[in-house]
Amino acid sequence: MSPASRPRRLLLVTGMSGAGKSTTLRTLEDLGWEVVDNLPLLLLDRLLATEIPSHSEQDDRPLALGIGAQTRGFDAERIVRRIRTLSEDHGFAVGTLFVDCSGVELERRYSETRRRHPLAQDRPASDGIARERELLAPLRDWANRLIDTTDLTANALAQTIRDGFSGDGLGEPTLSILSFGYSRGLPRNADLVFDMRFLRNPHWVPTLRPGTGRDADVAEYVIGDPAYAQAFGSIAALLELLLPRYRAEGKAYVTIAFGCTGGRHRSVHVAERMASQLRKAGFSPTVTHRDLGSAPQDSLAIAPVTP
Repeated sequence: MSPASRPRRLLLVTGMSGAGKSTTLRTLEDLGWEVVDNLPLLLLDRLLATEIPSHSEQDDRPLALGIGAQTRGFDAERIVRRIRTLSEDHGFAVGTLFVDCSGVELERRYSETRRRHPLAQDRPASDGIARERELLAPLRDWANRLIDTTDLTANALAQTIRDGFSGDGLGEPTLSILSFGYSRGLPRNADLVFDMRFLRNPHWVPTLRPGTGRDADVAEYVIGDPAYAQAFGSIAALLELLLPRYRAEGKAYVTIAFGCTGGRHRSVHVAERMASQLRKAGFSPTVTHRDLGSAPQDSLAIAPVTP
């Protein structure tokens, strides 16, 4: 296998049934990891030998493998040997995460959910827990990362995973900035909506009406509004405060919408400039103008009041 075709990071996720392995794998997947759960050990070599096309956008995605005592062909000692080989002979950056939990808490969880332990289908859960702990002991001893979920909720565990495994650009929410016209309705998928109709409207300037917020003369007119500078700065500061918090909470998508009456002038300009501001702050937004190609709505635009 060529070095370019290997995942840069490989994480083996294992642990006690009911301790939170599934939550761990789902969170890693949300962070951008490639996740394979309960792969029969006979297929592990085939998976790792599969070369990723050099043009693939996912070349550098780390890989998480979920393995438990119920995995077909499970043999803890053999897995440890395989990990050692991958690391020493093939150059993989291999980590092992063991998700543990106290026996008393595991029994409580099985009782609460009325699920049967996979290793004790016809016996008390405590028997299956004891047997599984014995089978997994070599992996627990080998693991270089252990998380005890006895006192953790599912949300707290997910946060712990995000804090520990979201480096190298992983875990960043998909950030979208949208301009729209209120005359055609609010966007359904917006998380934050800012109304730009307090700014003076280029629609009422005959020479500016045919243009859009992308045009320099229209932008200059909008920026000239006395309220513009303070409002824009306040919104930018708010977004730079909120976006890292959304990331920390594991939000996968964030859509910020700017609206004006027709969706052609004020909202377009502010969306474009805000995207530029956020890029300077280290974010990577994409910009969409929902109503930019629509016909002007003269009958819906509110004329300015003359003194």
